[in-house]
Amino acid sequence: MNMLNDLAYLLGDFWRYLQQPDALWQIGVLLVCLAVALVADRLVRRRTISPQQVWRLGQGGLQRLAFPLLALLLVLVARALLKHHLNVQLLSLAIPLLGSLAAIRAVFYVLRHSFGNSGWLASFERFFALSVWSMVALYITGLLPELIDMLEGASFAVGKETLNLWQVAQGIVVLLATLLIALWINGLVEARLARATGLDQNLRVVFTRLAKAGLLLFAVLIGLPLVGIDLTTLSVFGGALGVGIGFGLQKIASSYVSGFIILLDRSIRIGNFISVGSERGQVTQITTRYTVLKGLTGVEAIVPNEILVSSVVLNESYTDPHVRVALPVQIGYASDIERAMRIMIDALRDQPRVLSEPEPMAFVVAFADSGINLELGFWINDPQLGTLKLRSDIYLTIWRDFQKAGIEIPYPQREVRVVGGNLGESTQ
Repeated sequence: MNMLNDLAYLLGDFWRYLQQPDALWQIGVLLVCLAVALVADRLVRRRTISPQQVWRLGQGGLQRLAFPLLALLLVLVARALLKHHLNVQLLSLAIPLLGSLAAIRAVFYVLRHSFGNSGWLASFERFFALSVWSMVALYITGLLPELIDMLEGASFAVGKETLNLWQVAQGIVVLLATLLIALWINGLVEARLARATGLDQNLRVVFTRLAKAGLLLFAVLIGLPLVGIDLTTLSVFGGALGVGIGFGLQKIASSYVSGFIILLDRSIRIGNFISVGSERGQVTQITTRYTVLKGLTGVEAIVPNEILVSSVVLNESYTDPHVRVALPVQIGYASDIERAMRIMIDALRDQPRVLSEPEPMAFVVAFADSGINLELGFWINDPQLGTLKLRSDIYLTIWRDFQKAGIEIPYPQREVRVVGGNLGESTQ
């Protein structure tokens, strides 16, 4: 209650101060400084920096820090010039706020290089800036000690440990800081692994996932004790989590374990063309929970890793991308079989995807009811491109050549004979 009264008194006193001529002059000077810094910032953003300057300063860092640093410099100069003539409390208040803005932008510039332009990072930057400015304002006004005392007075029990809101707030801040540091280190590790061309791609993914999980766990184990929170207070939560994984999350846990198995045994790699169940496509992504298959139609199937481990997977490019394609063809019994087989093989000459080694061959498969079943077999080394168009082109060529050679492609025929009796007779 005292804090609210003090805050109300400070706001009223600040409002009365803003109505004085000194405050109006400072507001005008502050607006001019901000406007000049904003114009200079626009000029810096438009300027192209040479590569020699980029590695020394960093073009992105210079652009992000130009506005707060220029504004801070102008406000410092203005306060030094006006302090002998005016009460410069307002300019003194703006200096730590601009300095904290420069520090925040510098920190998040480094984070953006580590995590990329993530949407969550932009939102977190705004929240972090608002929190820092609030703390700076409370410190300047002298309300921060009272706020800390109020938070320390609000305590609660967690197991055998007694915590208060101030400890929780400190824990959140320290935990976020350690997590950000862990993620930054993980970004460096991931970049280093990406440059390790001699290392298998699956192993790179495994090491990246393990490094991230280990660093995050290490950050939690380091961050919480730093603010005096005993890790044994999390034993209840850990036990509940273990029970939940054991009963309710069996499939998810199995998929995660299966993901590490797939990455470690390298039975499936990114770029392989596989079939599992009714799904067939090229592996474009392998995570610890699922694998993405991109089909020839462009549709992507998300297959849980548990299915890939427990089911039979047809990998068309596991050790060798060469795949045999078989085309069944049926001809009539009156046709010349040997000539038909030569025509079938000749139909492959204009197909660049068909390999000359192993040599294409035609076979007599069976003497069926309606005709003689033949098979044309050939090899390709690019199954990821599909075979539908290739089959269609070869079939059209065979059809045209059969038409020219007079070779019949039969259709199902049935001959019915009536033995004895007359169909026109009726029985009494």
